[in-house]
Amino acid sequence: MIVIAIANQKGGVGKTTTAINLAAALAMRHKKTLLVDLDPQANSSISYLDVRQVPKSMYDVLANGAATLPDVILASSVPNLDIAPARIALAKLESQMVGEIDAHFRLKDRLEAVKDRYEFVVVDTPPALGLITVNALVAATHLLIPVQSSYFALEGTDDLLETVEKIRSRPNPNLKLLGAVITLHDKRTTLSRDVRKAIADVFGNRVFRTTITKSIRLEESPAHKESIFSFAPQSSGAYEYYRLCEEVIERV
Repeated sequence: MIVIAIANQKGGVGKTTTAINLAAALAMRHKKTLLVDLDPQANSSISYLDVRQVPKSMYDVLANGAATLPDVILASSVPNLDIAPARIALAKLESQMVGEIDAHFRLKDRLEAVKDRYEFVVVDTPPALGLITVNALVAATHLLIPVQSSYFALEGTDDLLETVEKIRSRPNPNLKLLGAVITLHDKRTTLSRDVRKAIADVFGNRVFRTTITKSIRLEESPAHKESIFSFAPQSSGAYEYYRLCEEVIERV
C-alpha cells in the first residue's frame, strides 16, 4: 500500500485541490484509492460528501478509538475512490494527543486495518507542522509537496524539510520525497518563470515536470461535489492532474 502525504504548512498552495484530484485520477486508473482527510476544515471531505451526513470522522478514529478506520470510510461518486472524512472536531485533536506515548503513530497504526483493501492512500493535511501533519508523515511512504508559484513560494519550506529529516531519522526512515509540484502557476508572468527556477534550485530533479496552472474550473469543481475530471473533463486542470498522476505512478 502506497501512502502519499500531501503537505505544506503554508495555506492556499493548492494542497486540497491536489489531494482530491490526484486521488480521483488514481481511481480512474483503476487503482483502489482511499482519500484520508486530516484537515479540520474538511475541504477534501466537502468536495465529495455532505459532511452533515457524516456520522463519524477521522477524529473518532484518532482521538478516542470510538471508531475504527473501516467504520468511517464512505464511498464517493468516483468508482474505486473512498473517503475517510474529517470534521471540525479534528481541531481539538492535537491538544488531546500531546504527551500520549503513541501520539505520532496513531494514523500509521489505524491504517493497518485497511492495508489489504487499497493500492493508494492519499492524505490531505492541515496547513501547519503540528501533530496531525507529523502523523501523516510517520504513516506515509511518500511525501508530495505542492508549492505555489508566487514570490513567497519557498517561505517555510526549510521548516518542512527539516521536519521530514527528523521523521526520517527516527519514526519513519523509509519516508521518500516523491516530489514538489508547482501549483497556481501563471506562465505569462516573468515572476512565475523566476519562481520555477528558485523551486528547482531547492528540489532539483524532484520537481514534477507537470505544472498546475491557475484555473477557475479547478476552484469551482468542489462546490459541485465533483473532481475536475467529471466537472470539466476538457479543461487544462483535468489534463494537468491526469499527467501528474502518471508521473506519480512512474515515481512510486
